[in-house]
Amino acid sequence: MDAPQSETTNLVAALQVVRRAGLRVGLLAAAFLALAVLVWVETLPLIIAAFIFLAAAFVAAALPFRSEVSQSAILSGARGGEPDIFAFADALADPCLILDRRAVVVHRNPSAARQFPATASGNPITFSLRNPDFVRAIERAGETATTQTIELHETVPSETWTKVVVAPLRTPGRGWVGDDGRRLVVTFQSLTELKRVDAMRTDFIANASHELRTPLASLLGFIETLQGPAAKDAAVREKFLGIMRGQAERMAKLIEDLLSLSRIEMHQHMRPTGEIDLVLLLRQVCEGLQTHARDASVEIALDIEAETAILTGDREQLYEVFENLIDNAVKYGASGGKVEVSLALASRPGYAHLVTVTDFGPGVAEEHVPRLTERFYRVDAESSRKKKGTGLGLAIVKHIITRHRGLMTIRSRPGEGMRIEVLLPR
Repeated sequence: MDAPQSETTNLVAALQVVRRAGLRVGLLAAAFLALAVLVWVETLPLIIAAFIFLAAAFVAAALPFRSEVSQSAILSGARGGEPDIFAFADALADPCLILDRRAVVVHRNPSAARQFPATASGNPITFSLRNPDFVRAIERAGETATTQTIELHETVPSETWTKVVVAPLRTPGRGWVGDDGRRLVVTFQSLTELKRVDAMRTDFIANASHELRTPLASLLGFIETLQGPAAKDAAVREKFLGIMRGQAERMAKLIEDLLSLSRIEMHQHMRPTGEIDLVLLLRQVCEGLQTHARDASVEIALDIEAETAILTGDREQLYEVFENLIDNAVKYGASGGKVEVSLALASRPGYAHLVTVTDFGPGVAEEHVPRLTERFYRVDAESSRKKKGTGLGLAIVKHIITRHRGLMTIRSRPGEGMRIEVLLPR
């Protein structure tokens, strides 16, 4: 409430209290004089007159008290019910600010205090939020008494999108235009996650289309060649059929990975309930990859401290995690000649098991490490395609570990190989 209006209201209330107090004293004085006259003329006994006067005094004292309570309730309503408005703002999950007619912050809810700490009560909103579109929306809402909706796009310190709604609030018993009771309610809704998901979906479709387009174009070209110039050349036909088979297998693997990623995302929010032995699982994965490792002249060394490591998880998904990690280490770190796989007790609070997969290959530059789990991201696209990589392996691994409430860390430097650590809860 503005200061002049508050002072006026308090003055009126004080005058009413004084008036009622004067009326009470006057009534008691009149009653006393009347009783005194009756006693003097011996019409009324003194004892009865005293009793009547005390009763009148009690009634006079009680009635104004009820009036003052009523006045307090009236004054509370005259303030526009702002305590109720503030309580409603505090109940909102999204940040909410209440401004007066000068765009000064009257109240902010806890969410707004966390997200916009500079928007303290009593400060103009433009001290902390200076976006021109936001300022114009507040001005238009104040001038026209209509709701304004805008979208703010910030790039510093990180890229964010926010939907802002500036709505006029008409306080009880007051209009909006031309008085001092006007308020603006400003709410903020984050659109960042929706924008990122939408961008991810767009990138995903573009990348998947590109990955499928290349082998399809190759297949069409080979088919045309086999139907034309090489129709009767057995040697060329065998060569092209082998290449076509490889491209078809690559497309099949890409589709399989896409379906796997889709299934994992569908159950991302559901924690697995099965019980597995991590020691037995790692041994089975390493045994299954021994042939592939021998063909690449790579030794897989398994180092396990415990005989058993029981945890709650999805066996098929965790098998896919470690098969993918060890297979990548064999393919991309083959020049190191060795891949180390270890299982130990986790030292980090909240986790029970630590699985480490280390290769001694060329490694990657540090700027690539944060992006290795992105879909279709490749450090060397040509090399990855030659090794039949789809660019989805580490994305699948990341989603499975997240579903198991685990944590994956990648460390790598050029010439020092790559080390991937997987922390899993008990």
